[in-house]
Amino acid sequence: MKRSLEHIEYKEDTEALAKFAKALAHPTRIAILKYLENQSCCFTGDLVDVLPISQSTVSQHLKELKNAGLIQGELKPPKIKYCINQDNWKTAKTLFQQFFD
Repeated sequence: MKRSLEHIEYKEDTEALAKFAKALAHPTRIAILKYLENQSCCFTGDLVDVLPISQSTVSQHLKELKNAGLIQGELKPPKIKYCINQDNWKTAKTLFQQFFD
């Protein structure tokens, strides 16, 4: 089988779905999203109080979710307030539903 070094072009929706799926690929990130879904917003410290992991680990997971666009952070010095990015959350739900249907 001959392999190609060509770059494969994917549809925008396919790339978005993969980005969201990667962000959801850890149980802690799912727990964070479930927590945020029931809150208007929260700070990192709030998550540290409800999850049995260190603050630095929570921050790493928040970074992954933020990079995927599933959450957004607002600087409230010296803290960052996080909440679900409602537009991207709706997009992710639609893309996953289309994928599984």
